[in-house]
Amino acid sequence: MKPVWIVDDDRSIRWVLEKTLAREQIPFKSFASATEALGILDRGGEAPQVLLSDIRMPGQSGLELLQEVKQRFPTLPVIIMTAYSDLESAVAAFQGGAFEYLPKPFDVDQALELIRRALDQSMHQSGADEKVELTPEILGQAPAMQEVFRAIGRLSQSHATVMITGESGSGKELVARALHRHSPRADKPFVAINTAAIPKDLLESELFGHERGAFTGAQAQRRGRFEQAEGGTLFLDEIGDMPAELQTRLLRVLSDGHFYRVGGHSPIKANVRVIAATHQNLETRVKDGLFREDLFHRLNVIRVRLPSLRERREDIPLLARHFLSKSAQELGVETKRLSEAALKYLVSLDFQGNVRQLENLCHWLTVMAPGQTVEVADLPPEIREGSAATIVAGDWEAALAAEVDRQLAAGGGEVHEHLMQAFERTLINRALAHTGGRRIEAATALGIGRNTITRKIQELGIDGGKGEES
Repeated sequence: MKPVWIVDDDRSIRWVLEKTLAREQIPFKSFASATEALGILDRGGEAPQVLLSDIRMPGQSGLELLQEVKQRFPTLPVIIMTAYSDLESAVAAFQGGAFEYLPKPFDVDQALELIRRALDQSMHQSGADEKVELTPEILGQAPAMQEVFRAIGRLSQSHATVMITGESGSGKELVARALHRHSPRADKPFVAINTAAIPKDLLESELFGHERGAFTGAQAQRRGRFEQAEGGTLFLDEIGDMPAELQTRLLRVLSDGHFYRVGGHSPIKANVRVIAATHQNLETRVKDGLFREDLFHRLNVIRVRLPSLRERREDIPLLARHFLSKSAQELGVETKRLSEAALKYLVSLDFQGNVRQLENLCHWLTVMAPGQTVEVADLPPEIREGSAATIVAGDWEAALAAEVDRQLAAGGGEVHEHLMQAFERTLINRALAHTGGRRIEAATALGIGRNTITRKIQELGIDGGKGEES
């Protein structure tokens, strides 16, 4: 077996992979740059069995190395590694013919499994060296977004029907647009329709069009969304709310590729890729008889799950900066920035409205925040006041910072005393609740003395505790 090549300017990454491959008795060679690896090939050296390459390196990038290698060895599996995980690099890697995309930091066992798969299939890979114009339509560096980027990359040469699931406001239409933009249908129309936003009586005409005189008010022939999307992509948002009779019509189109306008008698061929989306659990709706099982299976060819914003909190700073910049451009004003405390506070929130809620918040701040630097006190009252229930474990400092800002803004002169008393009262109350009211056990759990907890209970007026019982 020919060796696996590791190309990365990060010595620690090379070391980890070298040790892993050596342990598995897989031959390897390591290079600190793409130039060094290509030099071996330029001198007539033998190509590797599998190539692992970082994207961002001094000199030639990993994508440039991928392109060079694929021109010479189209069937060589190339695994692209990067610490800069975004949609652009994922799609570029797959468009360039990469076998797989591995975001850093990675699990060693995961990397090894990937290398083994590449080795097993190394004689069956076919490369594709196609270039596309990439745009940052989806932002995210969180691990939860990597499967989304990977799916878009893998589907970039596919016409398959896709089902996108995710909570409202999480950006399902953005994913649909990215799937279209990076597909063979990119130069054709992308047409979107929210099936839950259109009255039941009008939805059929919206989807399939109508002939003149088909119903009262139909004074002219009208092309529906299927015809408007001819050759391109039709995005059906909130498909779970589609009425039963229209589910039947949609199933027929997906099954035989033809449809009829309302009032029409001539079949029309539909050359359209359908991407559907829903925030609902369609399996449950199928069981409840609210959604056709056969239509579900027609739509659910490939499923892409979009994570909620609370599953990708580390993306909130990136998204917030993007939305603040976008709002400033739209309004023709200077871009505002979030203070460290405000940013940490936002990261602690659940954002039930997901990315859409964050975008609306950033637009509000661009208009309403008094200064160029946004502090916690500048956030909308409903965000500050309603945040207690949304603070997650580990982010209580952000909630504390918000309360300090609130009390300082109110002009309180005893902020330290009030907050320290509240802090100690909460600690002792929770410890007593944990021990069933036994003070000695509570003191031990908190790491304080028996006399200290007794004194604090008296000073703070805490009602509870079972004296010396244990």
